[in-house]
Amino acid sequence: MTVIAIDGPSGVGKSSVSKAVAAHLGYAYLDTGAMYRAMGWLCTTRGITDVGDVVELVRGAHLEISTDPSVPTVAVDGIDVTEEIRSAEVSASVQVVSAVPEARSELIEMQRQIIAAAEPGIVVEGRDITTVVAPGAPVRILMTADDEVRVVRRAKETHGNASAEAVAATRDVTLGRDAKDAKTTSFLTAADGVHTLDTTHIDFDQSVGAVLALVTAAQKA
Repeated sequence: MTVIAIDGPSGVGKSSVSKAVAAHLGYAYLDTGAMYRAMGWLCTTRGITDVGDVVELVRGAHLEISTDPSVPTVAVDGIDVTEEIRSAEVSASVQVVSAVPEARSELIEMQRQIIAAAEPGIVVEGRDITTVVAPGAPVRILMTADDEVRVVRRAKETHGNASAEAVAATRDVTLGRDAKDAKTTSFLTAADGVHTLDTTHIDFDQSVGAVLALVTAAQKA
């Protein structure tokens, strides 16, 4: 079973590239960020912010996440939240969960169980995949891009356009979340053995091709 671990900040293309690579290889796909978003949605829905309550909520919640790259659905306690977790409100609340070490540990254990059960392989993307979740993965990649490029990409994804208003509305959320997450996770600097893939000046197809080339190289090694 092959694990492809991909880290990186918002707007570098992790999700779209990871799904495309998984589909091409016939592998499973795991969006770990969606798991944190789902728990953030649950905390927001129930008005929970206390650290102890957050941990208990994460431990007690029934989280279901699809590993099919063509149908990346997420459900919490039987409720489909695939669309809801992409809202600006949820994006702003993810740190309620991700900043709590005990909550992260619960989700990381779940992620490792999903990875262990995947056949013939899996592409896992998120924030600390190459260093914490799957440090032994044969293919470990840190995707990066210039800040402004990332903000524009996220604006297009969130608002459907890159107008001045959309970019302005996206900048603080995107860069602010990265700054907060960097306090508890490692995803801005490549660890030893992790390949850095800068997507600033390459398009989607080139990004997918670069990842596939690294997978091929690892398989031949």
